[in-house]
Amino acid sequence: MTTAAKMKRTTDIDQLSINTIRTLSLDAIQKANSGHPGLPLGMAPAAYVLWTKFLRHNPKNPKWFNRDRFLLSAGHGSMLLYSLLHLTGYDLSMDEIKHFRQLHSKTPGHPENTLTPGVEITTGPLGQGFANGVGMGIAQKHLEAMFNRPGHNVIDHFIYCICSDGDLMEGVSYESASLAGHLKLDNLIYLYDDNQVTIDGPTSLAFTEDVTMRFEAAGWEVTSVEDGNDLFAIESAIRAARKSTGKPKLIRIKTIIGFGMPKQGTNKAHSDAPGPEAVKETKRNLDWPENKSFFVPKEVLSHFRQAVKNGARLEKDWEAAVKVYSKKYPEMGKTLSETRSGKLPEGWEKSLPKFDNVEAKATRAYSGEVINAIADSIPQLIGGSGDLTPSNNTYIKSSSNFEPGRYANRNIHFGIREHAMGSTMNGMALYGSLIPFGGTFQTFSDYMRPAIRLAALSHIQVLFVFTHDSIGLGEDGPTHQSVEHLAALRAIPNLAVIRPCDAHETREAWRAALLRTVGPTSFAFSRQKVAVIDRKKFASASGLHKGAYILAEAEDRKGNKTAPKLILIATGSEVGLAMEAREKLNKTGTSTRVVSMPCWEFFDAQSAKYKESVLPAKVTARLAIEAGVSLGWAKYTGDHGDTLTVDRFGASAPAEDVFRDYGFTVENVVKKAKRLL
Repeated sequence: MTTAAKMKRTTDIDQLSINTIRTLSLDAIQKANSGHPGLPLGMAPAAYVLWTKFLRHNPKNPKWFNRDRFLLSAGHGSMLLYSLLHLTGYDLSMDEIKHFRQLHSKTPGHPENTLTPGVEITTGPLGQGFANGVGMGIAQKHLEAMFNRPGHNVIDHFIYCICSDGDLMEGVSYESASLAGHLKLDNLIYLYDDNQVTIDGPTSLAFTEDVTMRFEAAGWEVTSVEDGNDLFAIESAIRAARKSTGKPKLIRIKTIIGFGMPKQGTNKAHSDAPGPEAVKETKRNLDWPENKSFFVPKEVLSHFRQAVKNGARLEKDWEAAVKVYSKKYPEMGKTLSETRSGKLPEGWEKSLPKFDNVEAKATRAYSGEVINAIADSIPQLIGGSGDLTPSNNTYIKSSSNFEPGRYANRNIHFGIREHAMGSTMNGMALYGSLIPFGGTFQTFSDYMRPAIRLAALSHIQVLFVFTHDSIGLGEDGPTHQSVEHLAALRAIPNLAVIRPCDAHETREAWRAALLRTVGPTSFAFSRQKVAVIDRKKFASASGLHKGAYILAEAEDRKGNKTAPKLILIATGSEVGLAMEAREKLNKTGTSTRVVSMPCWEFFDAQSAKYKESVLPAKVTARLAIEAGVSLGWAKYTGDHGDTLTVDRFGASAPAEDVFRDYGFTVENVVKKAKRLL
C-alpha cells in the first residue's frame, strides 16, 4: 500500500494527536536539556492507538482494580508516558511536564510508580518491565481463577507493554518470556519498538538473532507491523492479539527512532536534547508551529480527555457488576473485597505456629512450617522457588502447582530463572492484592539483585526467601556458600534483611514481613540445624520486631543477673554459639550479655533510648559473631569491639568442619572475648 493510501486512513485528529505527543515530549526534553526523544517520537502512533482505541483505564482513579495495565519497559522513553498521562486527564499538570527531570517533580527521568499517578511500575533498567509484565500476567490469571464464575468475569482485562531492542537483549526478558510462554499467559500483549537502533549504533553491532523465531520457540504468538506510522495496521494487530488465546503475544512494530528529527533513524536520535534548531526543524517536518512550546491544540485535548468520561463509565459499570456477583456469591464477594483492600484477613496471626515443643532443625525447615501454617488463613500468599522447592521449603501443601488451566493453585515453579523470579514477583506485587514469595539459595541473590533493588525502590511487599545462608551450606563449597551476601543485601535502602536464630524468631520474621507493607523483606535461613532456645527462660522472640534485643542477660558466677562487662552480638545460627560462650564466660567471672540482632534495619529505626538499653555506650567490649563478612559490624561493635566473621570465601567440607576451621567454636569466642577485656 502506498504512503498516500495509508494517510487516507489517518484522520486529521489522529495525526494532530500523535504529533502533540511527539512535540510535547520533545519540548520537555529540550527544556530539561536531558532525556530520550527517540522512543516517544517513534512509538507515538502505536501508543496513541493503544490508549485511544483499546486501553481500559480511569484517569481519575489510577488504581481502579479491573483496569488494563500499561507498562513502559523501555523506561528511558518516559516522556511518551508522561505526555499520555497528562493528555488523558491524570493528575499530572503541564507544570510537571515542564519540570521533566527536575528535583521533586512528578516527571523523573525514568518512571517511578510511587511518584506519578498512572505509572504502574518503576522502570529504566532494561528488561525489568518486560518481566514485571509476566508477573502481572501470573497475578491476573491467578485472581481470575479464584474469583471469576460463569457469566461473572469480575477480573477481565489485558497487560500491555512497550518494550525495546534493549529490553530484548537483557537476559531477564528471555528468562521471563520463556516462563510466560510455558504458562500460556495470553493476557499479555507486548508492543516491540523494533527500530533497530541503540546508543552505540545499529543493533546489528551486537543483536542479529531472529526475534520472531526466538519468541515463537518460547511459546509466543508473533505478528509484525511493517510501518510504525500505519495506524490501521497497528489497530488490526492489537485487535487480533486480543482475540487470540493460548499464548502471550508480541507485536513487532517497525518504527523510525526519533521520527521527524533531522537525525531520525540513527543513534543520534536516541538520547540527549537535540538542541533548539533541531527542535524547530523537527516541528517543521511534522507540520507543527515551530515557535510554540508545549502547545496542545484544544481539539486534541478534548479528544484525549474523553478518557475521563469513558473511564468513569467503565468503573461504574464494573462496580455494578461486582454488586451482582457479590449477591450471587456472597463469600467470594467478601473475599474479593478484602483482597482488593490489600489488608490481611482478620485473625490471621492466630494461625502462626507456637512451636511449643520444638526440636532442633534448620531455620529453613521452620520457615516451611510457618508458610504451611498460615497459607490457608492468607489467600493472598502465593509463591514458589527457583527449582529448589525441597531445599527452600516453600511448597504450600494444601495447594498444588500453578500451571496452564490450573491457575488457582499457589505453588509457582519459576524454574532456574532467579532474575526472572525476582522481577515477576515484583510484577505480582505491583499488580495488587497478592503477597508473592520466592526462594533460592542466598548466594544466588546475586542473580536477582536488580529485581531486589527495584522492589525496594518501588516500596512493594515482596518476600525473598533465601536459604543456605552461610558457610554452613557445607559440602557444595564456596561457589554456593553465602559470605558477602548479607552485607550486600543490607546495603540496599528500604530492604529489611532478617536472619532468625531459631523457630520462634523464624515465626516472628514471617509476622514482621507480612505486616511490613512499605517495602520488601529478605529472609536468611540456615541449612544447618540451629540451637533450641528455651523461650520460657530467655527473652521472647517478639524482640525481633525491634531488630535487636537482649536475649540473655549477664550473670555473675552464682547465676544472678548483673551488669555486663561484655556483649556478644549474634545473628542466625551463631546465636546458639554465643549462648554457649556466654554460659562459660559468666561462670568464669566475665559477666556477658547476649544480644540477638536478626534485623539491622529494624534496630536502626528504634529510638536512641532503646538502642542504648540494648547496647549501652559504657560497655565497649563487644564481639559480633556472624558467618559472613565483617563489613558494617563496626557500627554496632564500636571502636573497641571486634568481630568473629568470615572475610574470605568458604570451603567444601561438612558444615561442622568448616565452622570449626573458621573459628566458630566456643573456645575461640571465649578467647576473642577475653582479649577485648
